[in-house]
Amino acid sequence: MATSEARVATTRGTRYMSQLLKHFSHKTEAEWTDERGSVTFADLGTCTLVVEPEALVLRAESANDEGLGRVEQVVGGHLVRFATRDELTVSWTRT
Repeated sequence: MATSEARVATTRGTRYMSQLLKHFSHKTEAEWTDERGSVTFADLGTCTLVVEPEALVLRAESANDEGLGRVEQVVGGHLVRFATRDELTVSWTRT
């Protein structure tokens, strides 16, 4: 199992997580509360999102490195686009 994590500095974690997962839910399985959520991309992997007071933590999992890279790209890329005014940076660390 390939895994990675990104800790994105923001005080708007709940807002961005909800936006992301609502968007993804139109095409794939996604669920969320105010503090936590997840999205599953068929044949690629999953991403769990956890809201902290000063950060949004993203944890990606996949069966292989290729799928993990795609999950990182999709989730990270969408988050950056949704948060253009905050200029967020998403840096993944493989674990």
